[in-house]
Amino acid sequence: MFGEFFNKLKEGLTKTKDNFTDKVSDILGTAIKIDDDLYEELEEILITADIGVDTSLYIIDKLKEKINEKKIKDPNEIKPCLKEVIVDLLGDSKESIKPEKTPKIMLVIGVNGVGKTTSIGKVAYKLKDDGYKVLLAAADTFRAAAIDQLEVWSKRAAVDLVKHQEGSDPAAVVYDGIQAAKARKVDVLICDTAGRLHNKKNLMNELGKINKVIDREFKESEKETLLVLDATTGQNAVEQAKQFMEVCDLNGIILTKLDGTAKGGVIISIKHQLNVPVKLIGIGEGVDDLQEFNAKEFVEALF
Repeated sequence: MFGEFFNKLKEGLTKTKDNFTDKVSDILGTAIKIDDDLYEELEEILITADIGVDTSLYIIDKLKEKINEKKIKDPNEIKPCLKEVIVDLLGDSKESIKPEKTPKIMLVIGVNGVGKTTSIGKVAYKLKDDGYKVLLAAADTFRAAAIDQLEVWSKRAAVDLVKHQEGSDPAAVVYDGIQAAKARKVDVLICDTAGRLHNKKNLMNELGKINKVIDREFKESEKETLLVLDATTGQNAVEQAKQFMEVCDLNGIILTKLDGTAKGGVIISIKHQLNVPVKLIGIGEGVDDLQEFNAKEFVEALF
């Protein structure tokens, strides 16, 4: 039913499973009756799995409704209900980053250290593998390392790169990227942008300028803005996303480092609190370990 990636996902979610599903099983296995104390213990597990307070309360409310509806009296029958509630919350989303139409331009944003440049390299590799002509633009110009790192990835993925000097105007890099994409008949242009959140006004201006350039020079393209978040930061990732959402419209989230954390429950929180789809999840260092998010597979792997 599930492929090789599912096994990788299951393995990647081991820490989250230990922190969440296994604890739920332990509590339900020893519980004698379904009462407020049991619900409180379950709520505590959800919160410590970084599902967040609001989302945890929501899940418990929905769980109570389901248990009453099905007239369940045995604590051992709670787990399938909990799974159902989480499936309902995540929906049956099966994400894809393949362009609906070409040309497509992707703006990838995120604070430094979350795995933004690496994710761009992996997305480029993935799209090229699917037969698309891809071009990268190094518009995160405030960090020389970001430009160098993107160059390494462009070589690894065997795609072209447009870059300027460190400190250049990001909008100018995007402009050159668009001209090159048109001239070379590129299907997907991926721009590495904004890596700083501490000065929201600057960030807003920078993204505003970039979007103006896109609207003027590349209005025939499908545009998508993706935010890269690091799963190991748990609820901080949700807060980061909220801050980025104040300055730009987000079409999706790339969640990295899911294999290195017990906080994988943050995916549930992102969906509930932000209602922005998680499009890609990273569960390893390999070039093909960034995969499209499938809600059903995620819940199966978690349980």
